Amino acid sequence: MKPCSILIVEDHPFQHLYLQHLFSELGDFHLEVACDGAEALARLKRRQFDLVLTDLLMPGMDGVQFIQGLAALRCRPALAIMSATSRRMLMAASLVARNLGVKVIGLISKPVKAAALRSLTDQLMGLRNAAQPEPTPGFERQAILDALDNGQLQAWFQPKKALANGRIVAAEALVRWMHPEYGVLLPGMFLTALKLYGLEEPLLWHVLGQAIKAQAQWREQGYDIPVSINLPTHLLNSHDLADRILAFVHDQQGVPGKICFELMECSVPQDISNFYAGACRLRIMGFGLSQDDFGKGYSSYMNLVSTPFTELKIDRALVQGCNENEELAQALTSIVALGRQLGLTVVAEGVETAQELALLRKIDCTQVQGFLISQAVSSSQFQQLLTHDGPASAY
Repeated sequence: MKPCSILIVEDHPFQHLYLQHLFSELGDFHLEVACDGAEALARLKRRQFDLVLTDLLMPGMDGVQFIQGLAALRCRPALAIMSATSRRMLMAASLVARNLGVKVIGLISKPVKAAALRSLTDQLMGLRNAAQPEPTPGFERQAILDALDNGQLQAWFQPKKALANGRIVAAEALVRWMHPEYGVLLPGMFLTALKLYGLEEPLLWHVLGQAIKAQAQWREQGYDIPVSINLPTHLLNSHDLADRILAFVHDQQGVPGKICFELMECSVPQDISNFYAGACRLRIMGFGLSQDDFGKGYSSYMNLVSTPFTELKIDRALVQGCNENEELAQALTSIVALGRQLGLTVVAEGVETAQELALLRKIDCTQVQGFLISQAVSSSQFQQLLTHDGPASAY
């Protein structure tokens, strides 16, 4: 296998030599150096690289302008950003790249340390060795309707654990497509098509019904588990949605107090009054409400304190790497404290390491979910997780 090719974009000659020396100690890499963004873009047009490592503060074309130029290329390598500026500046630049479709695999503060480059090259090799994903299949509207009708679209459940006692205390319902040809498909493979065809409400009823059925099965074993379900907020444009949800839950013999709707920022009602009206009416009916992805998009403190939420869900972008980033840790501490002062259950999602978990426990976060705990599993597998977790009497 050919060595990974890396393009270093850095205007200081001493940094060229220093970085080349560090990389040479980490393995066999093909290294090229560009003194500024314009030269780097010219090189990228001539040949492909596996990784671009760029500075932010450069004369002429700065690092952000370079990232914008990189995103316009047909073939885009992975990107790592380094700078002597603040960590917030690095994160802002990474958001520019990610929102332009560039894969960011590293944010490195100067002076660059060997350990940071080692972590970067480990990720790079992991990307290179990973199997190439299958091309995303295209789905017609009828294929999705058929999947809803024949039970191929299934609600799977990711556990939420309480940090106070380490027990599973809730779950989030996440949809999976058990496709006869492609196997288990994650939402990213079909949700765009489902939204395009206006099938989000049929999916809501489908997942809600399966969640209530799963809760009944777990309850027979002694486990009373609340379930969170994603609710695109634009569906609240329908003034009778709350009434229809309540009627459906009662018809399915579900318990409103054991169902929490996560209000998703990815969609917005035509009139913001529809959002507040729908949220208020769902709470009046006894359903829980969660501010989903707090800290990711345009969620605001005003929205948090003016909507009758019962749960605050912190986006994974604020959780991942929080133990290594003092500013992230401080932000998390403030958000958790605010949530608890407002009487909300505070859930951190995307927890992947024991170090992140330790920090969240230290700052008194209420619940966590993520791959460190468990990925989403079928209803029967979730029952096994509950049984393994401990006897139902402990609840």
